[in-house]
Order: sequence, then C-alpha cells, then structure tokens
Amino acid sequence: MAILITGGAGYIGSHTAVELLQKDYEVVVLDNLVNGAREALYRVEAITGRRVHFIEGDVRDRILLDRLFVEYEIKAVIHFAGLKAVGKSLEKPLAYYDTNVYGTLVLCQAMASAGVYRLVFSSSATVYGLDASVPYEETMPRGVTSNPYGSSKAMAEQVLTDLCRADERWSVVLLRYFNPIGAHPSGQIGEDPRGLPNNLMPFIAQVAVGRLPQLQIFGDDYPTHDGSCVRDYLHVMDLAAGHVASLTRLDTTGVHIYNLGTGEGVSVLEMVRTFEKVTGERVPYSIAPRREGDIAAFWADASKAERELGWRAERGLVMMVRDTWNWQSKNPQGYLLQ
Repeated sequence: MAILITGGAGYIGSHTAVELLQKDYEVVVLDNLVNGAREALYRVEAITGRRVHFIEGDVRDRILLDRLFVEYEIKAVIHFAGLKAVGKSLEKPLAYYDTNVYGTLVLCQAMASAGVYRLVFSSSATVYGLDASVPYEETMPRGVTSNPYGSSKAMAEQVLTDLCRADERWSVVLLRYFNPIGAHPSGQIGEDPRGLPNNLMPFIAQVAVGRLPQLQIFGDDYPTHDGSCVRDYLHVMDLAAGHVASLTRLDTTGVHIYNLGTGEGVSVLEMVRTFEKVTGERVPYSIAPRREGDIAAFWADASKAERELGWRAERGLVMMVRDTWNWQSKNPQGYLLQ
C-alpha cells in the first residue's frame, strides 16, 4: 500500500516516513522544501534501507497532484504540508490561510478526482482555543483560537468535517497533537528549523551546541507553578507511531478525532533544567516579554487514542532530551553538510 505524505521532508513527516517504511508501507513524499530538507529523506532511506519516492512541489499545485495520483497507486494520504509558526502567523495571516486551508482544499479535490478518500490530517491542540479547561478532551468543541495558525487548523478541520458529512465515502482522522520534540535514536534525522527557532527544544539545543548565544524564555509571570508556560511534550517517534496507528481507523468512514500527547505538563524552566541535567551542557537564558498568542498551560487527555488505536506515548522526558541532543550534537548545523 502506498501512502502519500505531504510535507514528508519536514520534521514530523520524515520521522513518520521511517515508521511507515519499517511497517512495510510504500512511501511517496510531496514537499516544496520550504520547511523540509531533501537530505532528511536520503537519511530516511539510509535508516530503513528502503526507497522514498520524492516529488518536489506544492500541495496547492492541482496539476502536479493529479499527475502524482496517476503515477502512484496511492491508498491514503497523511497531510502535514503547511506553515506552523504561531508568531509568524500573526505577521502573515494570509500566507497561513492560503497554505493551510486552501492547500487542504486543493488536496481534497485532487484526492476525490483520483478516487482516494482516506486522509490523516495533521492538526493541533491549538484548535481547543483560549478558554478550554485542561486536560483537553476530544469531546470539547473547537474554541476561540489565539492566532491565525490555530485558526487555519480549525478551519481545515471544519472543511474536512463538512466533507465527511456531505460524502459518506470519506474517512478522515484528525490528529490533534501537542508539542513534539526529540529525534530518531540514530541521530540521523531531527528537528532543523529555518532561521531562529520558534519552538523551545530546538532553541535550547542550538544554544547548547553554540549556534545561538542564549535562550529567550517568553514570560515568567504566567499563572503556573514557576511562572513559565507549561506544555505537553511528546517524543516525535511516539507521534510518528500514532500516525501509523491511525491508518487503521480509515477503514471506517466519517471523522475520527484523537489527541496525541503524554497527558503531563512540563514548564519551560523545568525543560531547561532537565536538558542541562541529562546532557551536562549549560543553557544560559534571559526572560523576554510574553509572546502574543501564547496560552499559559495545556496538556492532553490521550486516553481515547489508547482505547481505540492501541497507542500511547512510550518515551519519557529524559529520552526526548537525550535523543534531541544526540541529533544536535552530531549535526550542529542541522542538515547542512558539515
């Protein structure tokens, strides 16, 4: 069975490609390389000993998508392609709606034309909104989002929900995941953001490896136990396994929603201390003003995924940190050739 991964050369997509190939799926990757790297897929092939079919292109390119579905016998799509930085979405909201919402529309149109109605969508815990109580549960409605990134994910979810209601041939899994960190244990693939990292762990790792002078912690006056934001961090390999597990739900039509997280909250300051303890590296930091759109604390109730998919996060915080440092220390400049 061939699985199309849009955005498959990116952080989560490349790790999911490894998991799929090791489960004997054929993998086809479509990526415009805005957030991804061709080198990541070469390394995926080296890790697995399997070939990745790569097409460089944009998910909004309908002509390319139509040709792709003709050329490959695609049975299902895992849709990662999109823009993902909360801060940048506040600066460039139209770009986020264009890529994340319109891109999803074009993909679904091409899928329907090709007779492919099975889709796993990369969503986000941000769709629960500003006022949701923790832990987040799938039965909660989508809330008032705090930034265009979250709004674009909520809009795409609504599009897919309406599509399933209108056409019973469709089966869609909405995976609302929390904060993926870590890397493949080989250290060959990991998170390699372009420019200044927007997420905490790659920022910490780049400071530790000497690429950046110090970490900025955005706000120390939140209503949390130490004043810094609290998030639910999960290992990217656990997240990748969740995507593979969710393919089983595509045998049943309709919309299926799952949280993927550990169910435990970790603060920014706790993460810094854990990183220093596990790696022995110092991470100097300064306190910066709060970022617009940040929520103080949230974490998952992931029990539904365990009940229905047989999935649960297996790797703890120490392993997340250790694998992150293994990747970053081996690849101080990311995928750039050393």
